[in-house]
Amino acid sequence: MKTIRITAEDTAGTVAQIQEAIGGKIIERWGEHILEVNNDIAKGSIHFITFEWGGSLLEYNITFFEEIELVMDASEYNPIHFTYCLKGFCKHRFHDETEQRTLEELQPSIITSKSGGYNHGYFPKDIYLHINVVQISRVKFIRKRLNDASILNQKLYKVFHDSYHENRFVYLGTYNLKLAELIDSLNHIEQKGMIRIMLIEGIVYQILSLHMIQHDKDVKTEQNATPILFEELELVKEIAEEISEEVSKEYTLEQLSEKSGLTQVKLQEGFKHLYARTVTEYIRHVRLEKARDLINDEENNLNISQIVYTIGLSSRSYFSKIFKRKYGISPSQFLKNKQKAKIIA
Repeated sequence: MKTIRITAEDTAGTVAQIQEAIGGKIIERWGEHILEVNNDIAKGSIHFITFEWGGSLLEYNITFFEEIELVMDASEYNPIHFTYCLKGFCKHRFHDETEQRTLEELQPSIITSKSGGYNHGYFPKDIYLHINVVQISRVKFIRKRLNDASILNQKLYKVFHDSYHENRFVYLGTYNLKLAELIDSLNHIEQKGMIRIMLIEGIVYQILSLHMIQHDKDVKTEQNATPILFEELELVKEIAEEISEEVSKEYTLEQLSEKSGLTQVKLQEGFKHLYARTVTEYIRHVRLEKARDLINDEENNLNISQIVYTIGLSSRSYFSKIFKRKYGISPSQFLKNKQKAKIIA
């Protein structure tokens, strides 16, 4: 295992010390820094950008070829870490702990140490990692952006107002796929310069907001209901992926419940948690998304009746009704607009 000791006072210093240990080159553009590395230790990039309101974005898109341990001195730099593993996983422990906690793929987490302590972060060997970390310097953030921290639930309120870093805080949340979509959108920004930085900053705000919303949701779930287990959410995700891949099949709640091994109630709870939809609403959603893609598909060139059959529906009138409700336009008009645009082009 390769151990890297971090004594930096900010994110830029942290990445610089990582560079000293693993090599690579840091490129800077408009305040956006990227450490690119391709050697025997690692291949990929570590990207960071710092904002004037006390936040910073740190993104790992990298594969390490040996296990890495980061030992971070919290007396020098001790932000609140909002971490999300889009691909792969990582582990964490405080200095006086022997057990490591795992930050699983698609699992939001919030971690901060107390002043004078140490955070130990662990990255696995030979696994591609896409890890998004939003770091918040709490005093500066509250002064600049969080004028009314009372909007937070009591637990997060205490974390943000712990100005002297007297307490630890660890939250490992439940699955959140909206965060995955939002974080992935960072890699699809095509603009450059100031516009790019502004777009990144806007997405970072949204990422931070979703972390806070998820924490609040999980806290209320703990208080009011039996929580959905991580393993149960995995099963729900598998069922959702099957529905997305085979939209034409006929699905019933009873059949999906039996297939997953989850009760119908638990299955519904899982879909609402991950997709903010009931099972039926999710099936209708993916079918309509597929129908829209088929209308836009110039190679297949299917008519509306063929599309209705392809997505597993039998009634063209019902399809037209739900399509217009979702997209604000009938499928026939949608197809005509596409054909008209093609003629003009």
